[in-house]
Amino acid sequence: MENDVATLTIRDVEEDIRTRLRLRAAHHGRSMEAEVREILRDALAKPEDDRLGTRVRQRFATLGGVELSMPARVEQPRAADLA
Repeated sequence: MENDVATLTIRDVEEDIRTRLRLRAAHHGRSMEAEVREILRDALAKPEDDRLGTRVRQRFATLGGVELSMPARVEQPRAADLA
């Protein structure tokens, strides 16, 4: 089976990001291109539900929830007065 691969061009990368990427790639003994591929693989390997809020909710889901009664609004919401 043949692997389908695509070419990705990234423009307008800040110089400090490029420099850090070059150093990171050198540290890992890879080209900058190979380093970017590895960064993308790592970032996308995590499931979508691996966010902190999701993990916290899953952790405490077995304890049950609390139903809070919300008081009725007596006035319209307004912007905060920060002056």
